[in-house]
Amino acid sequence: MIRFALVLIAALAALPARAGVDIKEVTTPGGINAWLVEDHSIPFVALELRFRGGAALDRPGKRGATNLMVGLLEEGAGDMDARAFARATEALAASFSYRTRDDSISVSAKFLSEGRDASVELLRESLVNPRFDEAAVARVKRQVISGLRSDLKDPRDIAGRALDELVFGEHPYGSPRQGTVESVKALNRADIDAAHAAALARDRIYVSAVGDITETELASLLDRLLGDLPERGAPLPGPADPTLPGGVVVKEFDTPQSVATFAQPGIDRDHPDFFAAYLLNHILGGGSFESRLMREVREERGLTYGVYSYLMDKDGAQLWMGSVSSANDRVAEAIAVIRAEWARIRDEGVTAKELQDAKTYLTGAYPLRFDGNGPIADIAVLMQMEGLSRDYIDTRNDRVNAVTLEDVNRVAKERLQPGKLTFVVAGKPENLGQ
Repeated sequence: MIRFALVLIAALAALPARAGVDIKEVTTPGGINAWLVEDHSIPFVALELRFRGGAALDRPGKRGATNLMVGLLEEGAGDMDARAFARATEALAASFSYRTRDDSISVSAKFLSEGRDASVELLRESLVNPRFDEAAVARVKRQVISGLRSDLKDPRDIAGRALDELVFGEHPYGSPRQGTVESVKALNRADIDAAHAAALARDRIYVSAVGDITETELASLLDRLLGDLPERGAPLPGPADPTLPGGVVVKEFDTPQSVATFAQPGIDRDHPDFFAAYLLNHILGGGSFESRLMREVREERGLTYGVYSYLMDKDGAQLWMGSVSSANDRVAEAIAVIRAEWARIRDEGVTAKELQDAKTYLTGAYPLRFDGNGPIADIAVLMQMEGLSRDYIDTRNDRVNAVTLEDVNRVAKERLQPGKLTFVVAGKPENLGQ
């Protein structure tokens, strides 16, 4: 990893500014589709893989199995144990990372052109032939359990878990993707093998590559890398049916500062009003110190160091969410102010200046995301998963700018629902009617 970082830093020092992002669509002889951005200015490739399904594929009673399985992918593969795999990766100056999300498994690979074939073979072994050695399973289980026990003492995690359980119930979204201490302890090798077969399959894969590789080379690489995975994985879970009754639920926890997490129904990324809602959220609570919530809750009343809101779009549910932390004797007032501002912006709308400021910020910040091969590959693969077209990067700011003041204020009236704004508070809040 150290060698990879040093080589990459040296190469990036001479990298010219990127003029644009030209995405090509590649289909391999084996039928795998991918997006490619060729850039031969440095001998380096970033490869992003996504497998749809993620932790939501966990079988009943096996919560945390997918997360544990993914955590073991770099703990030995083929004839290499964990140490041998790490040494081989370092010798190639390659970098692999694996992550479990609710709706996907992400695999990120970065490697130099000179070691491309060997790096791809090493990555292939981790995906197709992971060892799941007993010692590695025990070690990673201990790490996961340690993290879960730590979360039990964190009011932010307590509030988040309680809100998920309230909103999503028995759906997989209703429990931590890492599992619980009890569920992870009970997982065995058979559960890990089953999670591997369920999640890593070709019928749910999305691929992007950016860097020093041609279309023909990428097609050959992907068939070698992914061709031996199972054709089909487990069925994807169905949609959730969120429960948002409004009001406040308190989870008692001995801490001087309470944490409140809140949610109401959201909006699908595909909905025609998404960009209006996106701009509205930036004004309401997504714009840091410029947002309405930050001004009213922090600057005007000094109730918190931070408050924010965001649009959450899962495969099976959409929520409009947020969070605030405040002293136990002031969190009730913070919640009251959030509710009042939620209703005020619904009823009175936003101003033309607020909308223009939001557009200026969001359109100006967008190009800054494309600051290297890795970020571009990550954005491209997420675009595929969200069903966006290859020209989205070029048209995204136009879509933001096309939103009118009338659009935003109509969406505020139609979408903001103070009555369904549901709070879960972890702490010892005072004077809080539930």
